[in-house]
Amino acid sequence: MKLIFEKSQPGRQATTIPASDVPAVQASKAIPAHLLRDEVELPEVAEVDIVRHYTNLSRRNFGVDLGFYPLGSCTMKYNPKVNEEAAKLPGFTQQHPYAPAEWSQGSMQMMYELRQMLSEILGMKDFTLQPAAGAHGELTGVMMIKKYFDRLGQKRTKILIPDAAHGTNPASGALCGFQTVEVRSNAEGGVDLDHLRELMTEDVAGLMLTNPNTVGLFERNLEQVMEIVKSKGGIMYCDGANANAYIGTNRPGDLGFDVIQLNLHKTFSTPHGCGGPGSGPVGVSEKLVDFLPVPRVVKKGDAYEWEYDAPDSIGRVKAFYGNFNVMIKAYTYIRSLGAAGLKRASENAVLNANYIKEKLRDHYQLAFDRICMHEVVFSGEKQVKESGVHTADIAKRLLDYGVHPPTIYFPMIVPEAIMIEPNETESKETLDDFCEIMIKIAGEAKENPEMLHKAPLTMPVKRLDGVQAARQPDVCFSGGCC
Repeated sequence: MKLIFEKSQPGRQATTIPASDVPAVQASKAIPAHLLRDEVELPEVAEVDIVRHYTNLSRRNFGVDLGFYPLGSCTMKYNPKVNEEAAKLPGFTQQHPYAPAEWSQGSMQMMYELRQMLSEILGMKDFTLQPAAGAHGELTGVMMIKKYFDRLGQKRTKILIPDAAHGTNPASGALCGFQTVEVRSNAEGGVDLDHLRELMTEDVAGLMLTNPNTVGLFERNLEQVMEIVKSKGGIMYCDGANANAYIGTNRPGDLGFDVIQLNLHKTFSTPHGCGGPGSGPVGVSEKLVDFLPVPRVVKKGDAYEWEYDAPDSIGRVKAFYGNFNVMIKAYTYIRSLGAAGLKRASENAVLNANYIKEKLRDHYQLAFDRICMHEVVFSGEKQVKESGVHTADIAKRLLDYGVHPPTIYFPMIVPEAIMIEPNETESKETLDDFCEIMIKIAGEAKENPEMLHKAPLTMPVKRLDGVQAARQPDVCFSGGCC
């Protein structure tokens, strides 16, 4: 297929624009010289060539609407289109974010009710909707923890983070001035209690526990973990990015967590990927309510108002009031499914992950051989030892079969990690097809390892040099890419 520049012919154009009835002005006289753009060499093609060019490009972009997307740790599930329709309602799309409260009662009611719903679902006292995504929610939560101890007059300098936590946790702690200290995992994939006891001193602010953690396991010793941390006055923080595993079956607030951040763009089904938009609400227990960001939506009588009077608040953490469009979609999702539907979604997510675990256990090495939650983690070490085929080779080969690869080489505590999250929206037939492909690739690794080293074989772009791409990134889109 020719590049669009190779199809270019001088004078060819897609449309004919009527002559302007506005007097022409030379650009150099109207625009400062330093703002003038050099002449851009764009291809000169017909409209049909432009349509075909961009249509062909769109087919190379893989998304959950095109096929199975088992990306572990990220919950890339299908998003019901009714959510999109609700978010497109003119009353939402045509409203300015800073419209006066008296003009925004419907939007403010939605935000107020979403906060109440999340508080009920997660067992927390209250929520803020401001954070723009999960990591931003982490930062917001840690900021509140820091201010809590400041008000108590305590100088706590450290925060504990298990080695099976999400990778953004240490950054969130460090940005708030804490020294982040790693807690080892035990042989079952949970927190090593002896190591936690050793580290948990009175200068530690608390523990940031991803639960279920990044190896897809629920913390079996949660009661002991809570007792160890709280005996020294520490705060229990729950990274709730994996909440898709337990909505409707347990509430982190009831378990003893003081803070939780969510990812509405994962658990509550809004489009996720390509950098956003996201939404990372943060819920808190009674002891941290005073520190929630402002402004907050409050209801007085039948009206909704913005409340700024909160002297202990950490302040505003997001322009406007958060990523409003994402909130609408999450609100629609919750109202559509109801309590029973949310619970069933989580149960199916766990069932699907365990189904894949059992189907593939004889072909790939399990990281931890126990019932998993929403995702299952395998290791490609078996293939490395048998034929020199690495996890990256397996992932690249999946592309040839039309499947988006799962997360690989994460979590880092699992060598050659293959992290698969099927979520609840996929059918048994889809899971069976995926497992058959994975089993076939395991066979190819034994019979023809050299082929896997060269995969993908059928994609427009073949195997890239990952090391060079990381060290010398080239993000220029000029020339033949256009």
